[in-house]
Amino acid sequence: METLWVSAGIELTPGTDAAIAEQALQLLMEQTSREPGCILFEIRQQKEDPSKFTLWECWVNQAALTAHFEAQHTLDYLAKNYTQVAYIEKLGKIGAHRTAANS
Repeated sequence: METLWVSAGIELTPGTDAAIAEQALQLLMEQTSREPGCILFEIRQQKEDPSKFTLWECWVNQAALTAHFEAQHTLDYLAKNYTQVAYIEKLGKIGAHRTAANS
C-alpha cells in the first residue's frame, strides 16, 4: 500500500497572537511526530508572510491520518482556533492517478 502524503496551507485567524500560535504549532508538530502511523509531520513558516504556514505530512495510510484528527492533542489545538485552513492536498506519485483509474 502506498503512503499518504499531504500538503496543507494554514494561516493565522484574525486577532491571533503570532507568538502564541507559533508555540502551539511547535507543540502540535512534536506531538504529532510521535503518533503511530506518522512518518513525517513538519510545519514551515513563510518568510514573506509569517502569518502563513505550510504543513508537510506523510502517513502510513488514510486510517493513520484519520486517527490524527481524533488524537487529543489535535483536538486541543483545533479548539483554540489559532489558524484556519487555506488548502489541503493529498498527493501521490507522479502518474499514480492513471494507474488507479485503469484498475
